[in-house]
Amino acid sequence: MQHLPSGDTSTRRHRMSKSRSVRLGLAAAAATAGLVTALIPGGAQAAANPYERGPAPSNSSIEASRGSYATSQTTVSSLGVSGFGGGTIYYPTSTADGTFGAVVISPGFTAYQSSIAWLGPRLASQGFVVFTIDTNTTVDQPDSRGRQLLSALDYLTQQSSVRSRVDSSRLGVMGHSMGGGGTLEAAKSRPSLQAAIPLTGWNTDKTWPEVKTPTLIVGSDGDTVAPVASHSVPFYNSLPSSLDKAYLELRGATHFTPNSSNTTIAKYSISWLKRFIDNDTRYEQFLCPLPSTSLTIAAYRGNCPHTS
Repeated sequence: MQHLPSGDTSTRRHRMSKSRSVRLGLAAAAATAGLVTALIPGGAQAAANPYERGPAPSNSSIEASRGSYATSQTTVSSLGVSGFGGGTIYYPTSTADGTFGAVVISPGFTAYQSSIAWLGPRLASQGFVVFTIDTNTTVDQPDSRGRQLLSALDYLTQQSSVRSRVDSSRLGVMGHSMGGGGTLEAAKSRPSLQAAIPLTGWNTDKTWPEVKTPTLIVGSDGDTVAPVASHSVPFYNSLPSSLDKAYLELRGATHFTPNSSNTTIAKYSISWLKRFIDNDTRYEQFLCPLPSTSLTIAAYRGNCPHTS
């Protein structure tokens, strides 16, 4: 048998001791990490995306008339604000989940917030603060409505009674008709917005290459006020090809379809807002692969997978 010199034996023992210490240290670190993960609601998933709100979604949950959150609402008088005409804020009642993303919604030409009020509790119950607004006058044009959407967002995040419930870094805009045109104007003016959804939008400006906000454009196949061929389709086509964007054309619908409760509008609006305001990739399944045509969808275009 060959005997190692005493120096080699000492070295080997030192290495074995060091290796054992490293293994014990790694095991302790792993145990600590596991304990920390266990203490965080949702574990590693919550740590990966702190903006997720609500249970894992399903088709039935996003098509339901109400989501998992109980909601409250508060009226904002036009007398107490500037830059827009007041409105109604809908919000999740519980504060247990922390802050929420927010969306402001504008009505269309000659219309009041009552025309888009159904979206308030429907979106809020899914985990958003929603502000349906009146405009300064009912005949305000899209550029004015775009500025009013932004003024309402600023009020919501800085002055409103629910401002502590809102994450001011996670905001979006929606609007119907000229409010939809205003939605594009707002997104163009404020690139930091996380999501934009024009609903049967109307605007004399047909090209939007400056928009950097993920945008879902909703049109109606029977729209004679803002026909998709001269409004929603060119809006969509003009958005940058690198942008996360989609075009949903409703089947058997009119310009005024967004003024009434509509499951298809709600389903894809919720999915878009969740995906881009909350960065909640659990909702990607409803947007990619692209939805197929159906009894309620005449066309759907978009880029998949999404990059944001």
